[in-house]
Amino acid sequence: MMTSYIVLFTLLAITSGQRAGSYKVPDAKLEAIYPKGLRVSIPDDGFSLFAFHGNLNQEMEGLEAGQWARDITKAKGGRWTFRDRNVELKLGDKIYFWTYVIKNGLGYRQDDGEWTVTGYVDEEGRPVDVKHPLPSSSPVPVPDPSASPPPVPLPGCLVSKTKVPGKDVCQGELIFGEEFDISNLKDLSRWVPEVKFPQEPDYPFNIYDSEHTIGFEDSSLVLTPVLTEDRHHEGFLFESLDLTWRCTGKIDTTECKQEASGAQILPPVLTGKITTKHKFAFKFGRIEVRAKLPAGSWLIPEINLEPLENKYGSHRYESGLLRVAFSRGNPSQAKKLSAGPIISDMEPFRTQLMKETIGIQNWNEDYHNYTMVWKPDGLELLVDGAQYGYINPGEGFYALAHENAVPHAANWLRGTVMAPFDQLFYISLGLRVGGVNDFADDLPEKPWQNRGRKAMLEFWRKRSTWYPSWYNTNMKVDYVRVYAL
Repeated sequence: MMTSYIVLFTLLAITSGQRAGSYKVPDAKLEAIYPKGLRVSIPDDGFSLFAFHGNLNQEMEGLEAGQWARDITKAKGGRWTFRDRNVELKLGDKIYFWTYVIKNGLGYRQDDGEWTVTGYVDEEGRPVDVKHPLPSSSPVPVPDPSASPPPVPLPGCLVSKTKVPGKDVCQGELIFGEEFDISNLKDLSRWVPEVKFPQEPDYPFNIYDSEHTIGFEDSSLVLTPVLTEDRHHEGFLFESLDLTWRCTGKIDTTECKQEASGAQILPPVLTGKITTKHKFAFKFGRIEVRAKLPAGSWLIPEINLEPLENKYGSHRYESGLLRVAFSRGNPSQAKKLSAGPIISDMEPFRTQLMKETIGIQNWNEDYHNYTMVWKPDGLELLVDGAQYGYINPGEGFYALAHENAVPHAANWLRGTVMAPFDQLFYISLGLRVGGVNDFADDLPEKPWQNRGRKAMLEFWRKRSTWYPSWYNTNMKVDYVRVYAL
């Protein structure tokens, strides 16, 4: 209980400090390390915390967490320093960022930072003379649109229809591989854990929080659901929770902080989710995920491809969602496996394009290989090497969606026949609970109604009917591999 009071006091102090605005955060020094790495630092001025939030070559959406979102709790050598040892920066790359410090118990920000890579330094901060250095005073070169395209990456390579930012890839090439042969979340260099309250359009009954929900075992990623009150204390669901300075959602929205009010309680479950957003994205390809799906009532896996830029809109699946594997954890539903595109939040059209197969056993009893082949003219779905579905867009998804009164269908007329699935997507792996769209109201023993005002509260009150089915449950992912077409 005392820890909660301390956290609450600190958050109040942070908010108060931002309003005061009487202190100017020192300017951040950004350095591109050769051959790879980024270092960001500010001089120590009696701080107790320094936080850096930034994106590479993508402007920040307000106070979003960004590709980099790190809290530094200790100064070294008179400076507070953030390091990314894996990023490979190129001359002309631009970093958009904001910084935050706590000084004397109050929080202060410096917003709207921009910095362009014009040269490199070594680990000691000394300038590095690379083959074609760009003087610090020189402008960033603009590519010549009339120039010849880059050469084929390898001799004899047949360039694939698969697209990866910044390079061509060869047909059949492994363009992303993750074996999860690690033991610590900090070693997960190509993924970012989500920390936020998931919102529309499905409003699940969980909070994404990496603490106590994400682990590694026998070279597998392990996602485990944890009751929120077990992590905090009894009655916590009727209080408030602020994730702001760890949050990967939009700052100052309900993605980052919520306060219970009447029947609107805090989400009663903590789960894990990781994504390759800002780390890896692709368009068209073959994705294979070997996973053991979660068992337990009202639990569902998130093995998805999500749109990187939401070109066609950011609400109601306007820019689409690709489910690589989906199966409800309820015993009566666990033999049904489905996958495919979602381009509307509401049934009956929400799942109309998805394909389904029935297993001999429940899909959560063992590992299986779930595959989606995403082509410029369709989607192929396989499990353990056997095809069970194919989605042909015909002349585009617009016509069928328009017939089903999908309000945003006209947005896709700007794209190809595969729109909205003709853009870059990133990989997401997560565990989700309940929500207002994935479980029909006529399912046996369902404790809530999807459109009910007290849906989450009713779910929590009936925990004696579902929590025993979660005994020793989790979702495990052995590997993720993406191949070029």
